Amino acid sequence: MQRKNRRSLSQVDRVWSLFLDRDGVINQRIWDGYVTNKEDFQFIEGVQEALKIFSDIFQHIVVVTNQQGIGKGLMKTEDLDIVHEKMLKSVEETGGRIDNVYFCPDLKEHQPFCRKPQVGMALQAQKDYPEINLKKSIMVGDTLNDMIFGRRLNMITVLVGKDQQLTGDHYKFIDYSFDNLLQFAKTIYNQVNSKNCV
Repeated sequence: MQRKNRRSLSQVDRVWSLFLDRDGVINQRIWDGYVTNKEDFQFIEGVQEALKIFSDIFQHIVVVTNQQGIGKGLMKTEDLDIVHEKMLKSVEETGGRIDNVYFCPDLKEHQPFCRKPQVGMALQAQKDYPEINLKKSIMVGDTLNDMIFGRRLNMITVLVGKDQQLTGDHYKFIDYSFDNLLQFAKTIYNQVNSKNCV
């Protein structure tokens, strides 16, 4: 679904970058809880196939994820590193690519600059990869905070799944919505390749 007066996916080419939320986009979200160990981390069906598709399209693919479970003392940074090592290894083994993972461990109530919808993680990614053009980037997430994060940076915003907390006024932050990451991957693949065939 495309919102009115939004930029078209047809303009995407191989200099664009892709920003992905993690929980609820890449792996199954644990409602009222956190993925605190690698056993809790379960890919959403189709995600590995989607990442393989993205790897042939985007110049950079990065994950930006709020992880206040660390700030709450429910896990350590080392625990999160192990989770992400599992994720990255599995993605690589199935032909996909994630260039880097950025996370914010701080509590929401502290309103840290690194926590979405604040834009600190994107600016850090741009510092690490200066060729990233945020206006030529897409943010994919499953919550309103993800969409606001992307909009603040002039990215194309893509909502996956169904955020039950979204109301009519919130949809102004969303350019496109899809049931899951694979559905979006197939759409962007068709857009990019149809343009290349012209």
